[in-house]
Amino acid sequence: MGSCWSIPHPPQGTRDAERFWRALDRDVERAGLPVAILLGNHYHERSAEAIFDRYVRRPGASIWARQAARGRVHCPVTRTFDPGDSLPGGVQAVAVRGLEDTETIFYVAPHGALVFSDSLIGIGSGQVRLPPVSWAPEGPEAQARYRAEFRASMARLLDLPVSYLLVSHGDIVERNAHRALMEALDAPAWGES
Repeated sequence: MGSCWSIPHPPQGTRDAERFWRALDRDVERAGLPVAILLGNHYHERSAEAIFDRYVRRPGASIWARQAARGRVHCPVTRTFDPGDSLPGGVQAVAVRGLEDTETIFYVAPHGALVFSDSLIGIGSGQVRLPPVSWAPEGPEAQARYRAEFRASMARLLDLPVSYLLVSHGDIVERNAHRALMEALDAPAWGES
């Protein structure tokens, strides 16, 4: 794929951190491609700079974020993108309406994988749910936008051939991903009844 997702890494100096970096170094070396860190929203930058610093000497190393994230992240954004853009590794940026203005879903077509930041939550046993309205920005206008636009925006994903759901909050859904997404759209949001 050639892309490296911004994921939290274990605390520096721990055995888990050593194993994490060794595994990531092996993957980067094996792929032989530039490291592109894709930020799915402005909240998910926590490991981006550490990963970028580790691979910055590799040709093409970059951190990508939506234009709306500029000034809202502390890591060095080297490239911006708009929804619909094709990103490194053939990843497609899919906009989400009604949550945060920086929220982006990444679609990796060759693998049928959807990669989420905060727009889908794993709840175990291969199930996922939408985040509650409290995850939208504060204020009555933002809450109304969530209620009017969010589910409809997410429903567009059902038109894609989906085999995997990679969520940042929960486990990967590797079986019946399309059905899990459809069920999430019909169910109450996480924590709501």
